[in-house]
Amino acid sequence: MIEEGSKRGKAMVEKRQLFMEMRAQNFDVIRLSTYRTACKLRFVQKRCNLHLVDVWNMIEAFRDSGLNTLDHNAEINVSRLETILSSIYYQLNKRLPTTHQINVEQSIGLLLNFMVATYDSESHGKLTVFSMKAMLSTMCGGKIVDKLRYIFSQISDSSGMMVFAKFDQFLREVLKLPTAVFEGPSFGYTEHSVRTCFPQQKIMLNTFLDVLMADPPPQCLVWLPLMHRLANVENVFHPVECSYCRSESMMGFRYRCQQCHGYQLCQSCFWRGHANGPHSNQHQMKEHSSWKSPAKKLSHAISKSLGCVPIGEPPHPVFPEQAERPQELAHTVQPKPVANNMNDTILMSSGAPTPTKSVLESPSRLDEEHRLIARYAARLAAEAGNSTQQCPPTDLSFNFDANKQQRQLIAELENKNREILQEIQRLRLEHEQASQPTPEKAQQNPTLLTELRLLRHRKDELERRMSALQESRRELMVQLEGLMRLLKDEEQKQASQSGSSPHSSPSHGAGCSMPMPIRSTSAGSTPTHTPQDCLAGVGGDVLEAFAQGVPRNLRNDLLVAADSITNTMSSLVKELHSVDDVAEEEDANMRNGGDRGTVRLQRH
Repeated sequence: MIEEGSKRGKAMVEKRQLFMEMRAQNFDVIRLSTYRTACKLRFVQKRCNLHLVDVWNMIEAFRDSGLNTLDHNAEINVSRLETILSSIYYQLNKRLPTTHQINVEQSIGLLLNFMVATYDSESHGKLTVFSMKAMLSTMCGGKIVDKLRYIFSQISDSSGMMVFAKFDQFLREVLKLPTAVFEGPSFGYTEHSVRTCFPQQKIMLNTFLDVLMADPPPQCLVWLPLMHRLANVENVFHPVECSYCRSESMMGFRYRCQQCHGYQLCQSCFWRGHANGPHSNQHQMKEHSSWKSPAKKLSHAISKSLGCVPIGEPPHPVFPEQAERPQELAHTVQPKPVANNMNDTILMSSGAPTPTKSVLESPSRLDEEHRLIARYAARLAAEAGNSTQQCPPTDLSFNFDANKQQRQLIAELENKNREILQEIQRLRLEHEQASQPTPEKAQQNPTLLTELRLLRHRKDELERRMSALQESRRELMVQLEGLMRLLKDEEQKQASQSGSSPHSSPSHGAGCSMPMPIRSTSAGSTPTHTPQDCLAGVGGDVLEAFAQGVPRNLRNDLLVAADSITNTMSSLVKELHSVDDVAEEEDANMRNGGDRGTVRLQRH
């Protein structure tokens, strides 16, 4: 009794463990139910290691367990279900490398408790065969088209037409998965789900695939293709900054707004409904599962405009309308390895003896082997039918002409393809040349560019020199203006002195006594420094005019100094304008393709 109680307690803990771990992931913050459901089921798939089991391996496990011979409504108990799951996971560990082995016991316990909680809610201890097939084939790894093909083989009749009652049963079972992860209100089963998916009366395989793999798929199963897209983009990197969280890179999905230019969100921000700026959650967003560089986008656009890339690609390959029925191979001896099966086929076709009985003792093989055997049998039947019928010469000539026309058509298409590729290459080269910032003529004439840079440098130097001279001229003019005021004051004083003392001579006051009044003036009305101090740093005629001991006319000397400064400024401006003219002519000659000799002649 104690052991049974401990087992029950352990089973209850394992039953709650998966759901507790799923709640810890905080998937409920995702605002869209489709992404929320797909994320939860993807978590269950990875936590139970079902993503490592391919759909073909799952079909092989069904055959090994004898489930293909049982009716869909037959029930199996939990102990047999545990045996089947053990076989699946132990076979998986044999295929995996030793460094990537999984914990088989833990995976069996998690998956078994999840299946029982999903499909045995009343605790009967039994599950139907169809429930187990629908759940495992949906939650395992592999391509979605292979899963849907297997599901269609389970719900179609012998003529390859879907049975609506069986599809309704499939919807009942598969929609228990969203309910198990607490998303039943969004994706629960209704009586109108079947007709909502397929309003047509006759559904074959290709129609079934078209509807379930469409964009968008039926509302009740919209989470199924999204779960596969999540698996494909988990490791996709986008070198783009998120407009909300400012993350410099994105992993997974990338969403671009169709109204706000350049507004992009990572999957975490989009799933949680974050928005900023002019963007709103009501704007239409486009989902991107890959990143293309601008160069790839340009080449793809050019190829698409030229007709090299098909505009609309089919979501799946087109299969024959007559579905391949599973072969009855219960009493057929199968070779053990796949490679031996291929070799046996070659040996049988060449008339060689088949392998011995010791090699052919394995009772079960991959579904791929069954298809190879069926294909080989069909080929033998076709060859036998062709050998019994003799084609007339007219048919042979007709076939020869048809083959010749096909070869000619293929050759024409190949030539057209080469021409299109050459045109694409030419357009790419033109685009690259147009995007280069350096002009071609400048690359071909580096000496001309060097001379032009030297002239511009000379022009800058002359402009700086002109600015310095203008500043000096302004200071000199200020000083000259002060000197003129001093001279006027001196003349007035000498006139007043000559009027008061008639015995003094005019030349004595004008020549020898000129600096004295400047030194004897009061501090409140006249500066205390001499005219030589005022003209410190000024050379030429101005200093010579105020040299002591040399009698000269100061007014004339000041005017001569001003004329000299004006003439210097005029010559400097002329030289600057000549350099500007030469630089402009060099620019014009370089743009018009003028040679260097003409530029030098104009410069000299």
